[in-house]
Amino acid sequence: MISVTIAMRNGRTVEAGAIGSREVVGINAFMGGREVTQTEYIVQLPGDAIKIGVGPMKSEFDRNTEMRDLMLRYTQAFIAQISQNVACNRLHLVSQRFARWLLEVRDRVQADEFPLTHQFIAEMLCIRRPGVTDAALKLRTKGIIEHKRGQIRIKNLKALNAASCECYAALQGEYDRLLGSLPSRKHQLRPELPAHSRTV
Repeated sequence: MISVTIAMRNGRTVEAGAIGSREVVGINAFMGGREVTQTEYIVQLPGDAIKIGVGPMKSEFDRNTEMRDLMLRYTQAFIAQISQNVACNRLHLVSQRFARWLLEVRDRVQADEFPLTHQFIAEMLCIRRPGVTDAALKLRTKGIIEHKRGQIRIKNLKALNAASCECYAALQGEYDRLLGSLPSRKHQLRPELPAHSRTV
């Protein structure tokens, strides 16, 4: 899993988006932009990836209409992710954002346990480390997660969904609409979205 981050002059960093098993790094390569952008990519968790050069990517994007359609739909999904993150970071409680973030990590690594420190999570959510510790403790007390130094395990997925804000369901609904459902989430219960949040 890779975090797309923005760094400020004072050194503070915030996650703008995340990239996992059904996503790509470097969409600017086929959109005519620069190869170097203002964003940085941080590998959160190890995994396998396929790499392709910018030249072949552009050629295939221009030639293959099916691929072009898929990449444009993915770009739309990624823009939706960034937009949802902006709203979530501004409007929702730290505990809700933490639960949402864990669900999104789970989707991208296809696992219920992953090595992540509270300090790293705090940097990605742009909050103080004690805020992450408090949120994790609340979920642990309810039996939703287990956590020890540098390791988090989701124990109750349904309860974690309920602890998350509406942003997880809204964003994953958009991803599923544009890119198809993840096999591990086809039967996963998600909070019902308010009518004004549903995608039409």
